[in-house]
Amino acid sequence: MQRTEISKYGEFGLIKHLTEKFKIDNASTLVGIGDDAAVLSYENKKVLVTTDLLLEGIHFDLVYVPMMHLGYKAAIVNFSDIYAMNGHPKQITVSLGVSKRFSVEDLEQLYAGIEMACTKYGVDLIGGDTSASLTGLTISITCIGEGEEGKIVYRNGAKSTDLICVSGDLGSAYMGLQLLEREKIVFSGNEEAQPDFEDKDYILQRQLKPEARKDIIELLSKNGILPTSMMDISDGLSSELMHICKQSNTGCRIYEDKIPIQYQAVVMAEELNMNIVTAALNGGEDYELLFTVPLEDYDKMLTLDGIAIVGHMTKQELGLNLVGREGEEIELQAQGWNSLD
Repeated sequence: MQRTEISKYGEFGLIKHLTEKFKIDNASTLVGIGDDAAVLSYENKKVLVTTDLLLEGIHFDLVYVPMMHLGYKAAIVNFSDIYAMNGHPKQITVSLGVSKRFSVEDLEQLYAGIEMACTKYGVDLIGGDTSASLTGLTISITCIGEGEEGKIVYRNGAKSTDLICVSGDLGSAYMGLQLLEREKIVFSGNEEAQPDFEDKDYILQRQLKPEARKDIIELLSKNGILPTSMMDISDGLSSELMHICKQSNTGCRIYEDKIPIQYQAVVMAEELNMNIVTAALNGGEDYELLFTVPLEDYDKMLTLDGIAIVGHMTKQELGLNLVGREGEEIELQAQGWNSLD
C-alpha cells in the first residue's frame, strides 16, 4: 500500500490536498477555505456554535476504528449538538494534530469520512488547521449553525408537567463499544484470530457510524411541536436528564419499561453478563435526542414514529427517579461518560 509522508505537502499544501474536493452548498457561506478567514452571512438568523475535541486513546481507539468512520463520527457529533438546539448545522472547521506515524493516505480516509457527513447533512467545510503532534491523533471540529428566533431550544425550559421523550433506542452504541473492546482483547493475544461480529451489525454501526437526528427535528417541526428543552444523548440518558432538571429546576420520573432498547443490544448485554438498562441509562454515544414537550402534545406525540415517551417531569422537590418494572423507585445517578475521569 502506498504511503506518502505528510512532509511532502507541507501544512498549506496538505490542507489544500485534503479539502479541494469539498463543495460549498450553503448561501450563508460567502468565502470558505483559501483566505485568512472564512466569511459567513446569516441574515435574520441566530448563529449557533459548538466545538468538540477528540483525542486518540481517550475518545477513540484506532485498533478498531477505521479512519473513514472516525472522520464521519467526528463531524456527526458536532452536527448533533446543533440539532439539539433545534437548529441546523451549516459550516464546520477541522483542525488536526498529527504524529509522524500517519501518512497522507490515512488523512485522506479521515477527510473522506468528513466529506461523506458534510454531503449527507448539507454542511460546508470552511477552514481549519494542522499541526505536528507527539501524542498520536487529535481532532478538533467547530460547527456553526443557524436557528430561528423563538424556536431555539435550550436546556432550561422544561416545566414540571412536561412529557419526557427520546428518539431512537438507547444503549446500542455502548454495547457496540463493549463488543469491539472484547474482540480487541482476543486479537491482542492472537493476531491470527478473526473478530466475531456475526449478527452484530446494528450495534457496531451505532458505535462506529452514528447519525445525527436531523429527521427528528424536521418531524417535530412538521407536526407543530416545539420542545420546551432538549439535549443530545452523548454522555448517557441519566446524565443528560439530570442536566435538564438542574437547569430547569424540576424533578423527573422515567419508567424502565418505556426506555427504547434494540434487540441486538439486549443479546450483547446477555453475552457479556451486563445489565442492558444500566447501559441504556449510562452508556452514552447514542446521539439520540432527549427532549421535553408540553402535556397537551401527548396525542400528537403518540402518532410520531421513532419517538418514545419515557416519563414526565415533576416538581423539583420530588427528585429524579427511575421507576422499575415492579414499581420500585430508584434515584437516578449520573454515571455516564466523563473524559476527565
